[in-house]
Amino acid sequence: MERRELGATGEKLSVVGFGGIVVRKETAQDAGRYVAEAIDRGVNYFDVAPTYGDAEERLGPALKSRRGKVFLACKTTERTKAGASKDLANSLRCLETDHFDLYQLHGVVSMDEVKSILAPGGALETLVEAREKGLVRFLGFSAHSEEAACALLDAFPFDSVMFPINYVTWLQGNVGPRVMEAARRKGAGVIALKALAQRRLEKGEDRVWPKCWYKPVETAEEASLALRFTLSKPVTAALSPSHMELLRWQMDAAAKLSPLTAAEETYLKERAARLQPVFSMSSG
Repeated sequence: MERRELGATGEKLSVVGFGGIVVRKETAQDAGRYVAEAIDRGVNYFDVAPTYGDAEERLGPALKSRRGKVFLACKTTERTKAGASKDLANSLRCLETDHFDLYQLHGVVSMDEVKSILAPGGALETLVEAREKGLVRFLGFSAHSEEAACALLDAFPFDSVMFPINYVTWLQGNVGPRVMEAARRKGAGVIALKALAQRRLEKGEDRVWPKCWYKPVETAEEASLALRFTLSKPVTAALSPSHMELLRWQMDAAAKLSPLTAAEETYLKERAARLQPVFSMSSG
């Protein structure tokens, strides 16, 4: 599988990342099988968070014998130094590791959150101290609004930003280009979220994929188009959605990457125009 550099870190990550929710509510045996399959197919980038249910407890044992072969990222939703410190310690324990390759602020949306993170006693202090102690190697964040993402990139030299880079959000919601440009200016790597997303679920609509809060692509062919769109942008990797079947579609597509044709680009633009993006300029 192709690997791309993560900003200025010197690290090269597989263009498809293993999203920790894949192993949430799975048996230990299945979690181990999924991790082994992904690594065998070239995936070296794994990402998880405390908010993903029992995913940390499942991923830790599954990765333990392979820890030296993977780039392991984790996150915290806490916005204070004390809260983030507690999250970090617990995540290291659950994942049975002595360090994370990348530690991130998770799901930043509002400017109030940005202010809390950056203030004295804010979560950023935990990240910086953890790096100084060798508990984490690189620092980043994930965000769901361009305003928050750009503010954090301007305020601190983060190594990476995780953001929705998806054909519908990009073409219909106009979300992504501003963050991509800000990351380029700052030399931060970009990790794509929601590459396989199509639209928001309608009220009362059943979830075909129980662990996925939005409606993803429905076929392997659609997954290939969506992933190829995302990877046509200057991103390092695209994290998988929440089910192993969707991860397999991404790995299949990554095994035979090719540029989008003019006809495929037109198709995606026409399709995006008919879908409600999971994130847009007004949704935050």
